Amino acid sequence: MNRTRKIVLLINPNRQYTQSIVRGIVKYSRLQGNWIFYRYVDYREPKGKDRLLPLLKKWKPDGIIMREPQHIEEIIAMGVPTISCPYTRSKFPNISNIMTDHDEIGKTGAKYLLEKGFKNFAYCGFDDWWWSKVRGEYFSKTLAEAGYSTNFYKQPHAKSNRTWDKEPAIMSKWLLSLPKPIGIMTCNDDRGEMVIEACKNAKLQIPDEIAVVGVDNDSLICDLCHPPLSSVALNTEKAGYEASALLDKMIDNKKCSDLEIHVQPTHVEERQSTDILAIDDPDIIEAVRFIRRNSRRVIQVNDIVNSVSLSRRILEKRFRKIVGHSIHDEIRRVRVDHIIRMLAETEMSIFEISQAFGFQEISHLTRFFKREKGISPHFYRKQYLRK
Repeated sequence: MNRTRKIVLLINPNRQYTQSIVRGIVKYSRLQGNWIFYRYVDYREPKGKDRLLPLLKKWKPDGIIMREPQHIEEIIAMGVPTISCPYTRSKFPNISNIMTDHDEIGKTGAKYLLEKGFKNFAYCGFDDWWWSKVRGEYFSKTLAEAGYSTNFYKQPHAKSNRTWDKEPAIMSKWLLSLPKPIGIMTCNDDRGEMVIEACKNAKLQIPDEIAVVGVDNDSLICDLCHPPLSSVALNTEKAGYEASALLDKMIDNKKCSDLEIHVQPTHVEERQSTDILAIDDPDIIEAVRFIRRNSRRVIQVNDIVNSVSLSRRILEKRFRKIVGHSIHDEIRRVRVDHIIRMLAETEMSIFEISQAFGFQEISHLTRFFKREKGISPHFYRKQYLRK
């Protein structure tokens, strides 16, 4: 039996992102049964940050998982197997890193707002943060490939105007200048919360005039917003689990590694801030709503035709022109998206999900899902969502 391993956690689980990382670490440790944790919290230490390095030398840990604590270069130089989850830079050299796929996050936000039918788009981030810029770049690039431009918010030059009591008023002027209706992606949920507050100041209606989607799916922040904020969800728990498995291997080998663990977007958790279809045609709106209301049922194009007052030929022609693809494609897309949400947000088995969506056999669900995503529901959950 393996001896107990001492793992130092230099992560403050104060937000959804880091909480999920830690949950993945805990899940791995429970399955392995031979990890004990040492946590260092500045405010509990009588001498604050100066105590960290002496404590690490005293603890003699087998491994370290950290965010970006003080003395990070000295910690790396200790030669202890270490994994970092950086945010002020993309990665730290000579150790393994948990890295977020910011480009895929930007693409996910853009594709989601495109699917909502928007023709006007904007991005609101933090000008001084590299990861915010990358998300905005790929958001804009994805929209450009679809034939649309992006309006970017520019923060006030004076940092004294970037406070919560001052910036929303400045942001309101930008929001008022934008074409409506518009879909806005923010770099994270905190930024999304500020955009919603700025909309209130400007008396702009959400989501009728402005739809807002954030990143991280921090349920506390999202539900604090009024209306609640839609957000790009990330597979951070899975990343925490995989980082722990990697750290175990590094400890066995008695050396550090420069491998990478990737945090990827899984889906958009839709809440009221984007609960709208930016489509002018009422028949097409009704058709799309019918598809979404019945995503668990096995429906055909004729079912949608019967829900509106148009012939099949006219409906299919207008639907393709406005939505950008066929009714049949939309039925499949919505159905797959709903299945992905069930895989991500519930503990339901694949069998239970197949029953919920009207598949007679698990194999029928597997064939359908694999045809659309190129992978089975089981491996999708394992690869993208959690272990």
